[in-house]
Amino acid sequence: MVFPEYRPRRMRRNETLRALIRETTVSASQLIYPLFIVPGKKVRRDVSSMPGVFQLSIDQLAGEAVELRELGINSVILFGIPDRKDGVGSGAHAKDGIVQRAIKELKNKAPGLVVITDVCLCEYTDHGHCGFLINNEVDNDTTLEILAKTALSHAQAGADIVAPSDMMDGRVAEIRAALDEHNYDMVPIMSYAVKYASSFYGPFREAAESTPQFGDRRGYQMDPANSREALREATLDVEEGADILMVKPALAYLDIIAKLRDEFDLPLAAYHVSGEYAMIKAAAANGWIDGERVMYEAMLSIRRAGADMIITYFAKDMARLLLK
Repeated sequence: MVFPEYRPRRMRRNETLRALIRETTVSASQLIYPLFIVPGKKVRRDVSSMPGVFQLSIDQLAGEAVELRELGINSVILFGIPDRKDGVGSGAHAKDGIVQRAIKELKNKAPGLVVITDVCLCEYTDHGHCGFLINNEVDNDTTLEILAKTALSHAQAGADIVAPSDMMDGRVAEIRAALDEHNYDMVPIMSYAVKYASSFYGPFREAAESTPQFGDRRGYQMDPANSREALREATLDVEEGADILMVKPALAYLDIIAKLRDEFDLPLAAYHVSGEYAMIKAAAANGWIDGERVMYEAMLSIRRAGADMIITYFAKDMARLLLK
């Protein structure tokens, strides 16, 4: 048998050679860790469906920030659960709201940490939907004003980046205008540009206490069957002034990440969501998979598809693995 001159296995013989030609890498600096902030003091409450994830009171954030920085993780995204909810999500833009106070605490205790804030109403409304309701339907244009007020309040509290996740049409333009008008023109917008109405969000809704009280979110989040629509959504957000585009979820939508990477040159984020995290954790706990190796492969696949940064509950675990 005559072999070809090029044998791919030559460069796979040992780890040093494999590392030399490795095309895709993951670093802790590319990871963004979600934090769920709740009222009270000395609260560190397990999220049962996401082992290793907690709801934290504001007084716990300084210690959390120290641990993250020691691991090389420089960015967090905040989700807040308020004391009280109402029909219009007024707590989302309150000057002394849960997220606004959390931002100030983190910027005071960990000034080098990049603080990103989720801009949405679902955690703040008593009905659990992402906007203002008229006749039990989310009204797009009324919601825009509330979202802009919320993003502005986050910027005023010191947020480095605001990240609208509501999927209302036109919200990036509305937020950009509000920020610019109040001299926060240097605050970037990380847009959840392509957010699907996914079944992978279940554990998150436990952590964020944001389950809809009726219906679902398919009227505003994207249909999982649609791929070309992702380009239309992202194009609109680019035109409206988004600085970073995001795809959510990640693993089940790697093709969408790759499609956006080919089409746009803006920084691209991917959200490795709660269900994707929980499934790996559960399978590892049952001994069905090697949890560390599957986690690493999942992070690599998201980066390989084209994401520049990954929001993931695995951020700490991944950073610890990288330090070994």
